[in-house]
Amino acid sequence: MLALAHRLIEEDGVAVLLTCPLELPARKGVIHQPPPSDTPTESRAFLDHWRPEIIVLAGGELRPAVLHEAGERKLPVLLVNGRAPVFQRDRDVWYPGLMRSALSRLSHICTMDEASARLFRKAGAALSSVAVTGRMEEESVALPCLEAERAALAKLLAGRPVWFVAGLPKIEEEAVIHAHCAAMQHSHRLLLIVMPEEIGQAEALAKRLEDREDLVVAQRMREEEPDAAVEVFVVDNPAEYGLWYRLAPVTFLGGSLAGTGPIRNPMEAAALGSAIMHGTRTGRYGPAFGRLGAARATRAVASTNDLGDALGDLLAPDRAARLAQAAWAVASDGAEVTEGILVRIRAIMDARP
Repeated sequence: MLALAHRLIEEDGVAVLLTCPLELPARKGVIHQPPPSDTPTESRAFLDHWRPEIIVLAGGELRPAVLHEAGERKLPVLLVNGRAPVFQRDRDVWYPGLMRSALSRLSHICTMDEASARLFRKAGAALSSVAVTGRMEEESVALPCLEAERAALAKLLAGRPVWFVAGLPKIEEEAVIHAHCAAMQHSHRLLLIVMPEEIGQAEALAKRLEDREDLVVAQRMREEEPDAAVEVFVVDNPAEYGLWYRLAPVTFLGGSLAGTGPIRNPMEAAALGSAIMHGTRTGRYGPAFGRLGAARATRAVASTNDLGDALGDLLAPDRAARLAQAAWAVASDGAEVTEGILVRIRAIMDARP
């Protein structure tokens, strides 16, 4: 919905009110308010205050009082990314026909798939209002980078196998070091680029790698370069994640093996063409990993030995490329669906007096 709001604001110059109970980052042009209680009085006051031209719902949660009031005002209501029609869990008033009545207020129901469409039809939606459109795209997670910096480093690293560890917690340092040392036995020019989970860990990590592991280390914070002799490049600027995803054909998401889950969204690496390795702990990014896993677009590992084996396997360029291509397809999925939703919204708004 944020992606849809962004397009409407940037391309159509409209104001967008997003009613979501979750805390969201501030976004220029997006007015964020919690939804009203689903009572006639609250719904009437809410619509009187904001006076929307069109209402777009997502997922399938229905608010009968809001929908009834919208119908009285002849406000068009669309539902997108439809999964299944449901009422709020804490709703304490229900009567026969309420679901059918609520669904009758929706002019367009755009569902994720045919199974979802059947659920809406079975619940009483008009057959003409239901269409299978697919999943809308998410907001772009393609992180920026300075192209001149990328080009210079790509030239320096030309021909070298490279992997990136994004957000490495201390608890996983041993596993990553073991995997890197094992892989270097077969790929002598292998470079590890590592971003610690906490920026303050960078110096200590570099020292450990040099003193205890006898690895050749360069530190970006000291303006050192990953020249041909360097085996590990320690970086510490979170603003440069986009740079490292672009340069590394393979990325391991730190925190997913022994931590509480990765600190970085897997779609970041997917959108920039880096093949993804991760542990079994997906944390708050479970849904994203689920989509990537369904497309066989990541390599999951369960142990330190698995990590080393997976890294050795993905150092073969063709295998990493297949994984990265599948992940990119998932990350970019839904652009046409969003475009179709925008066309519907614009047509409705153009027809409004």
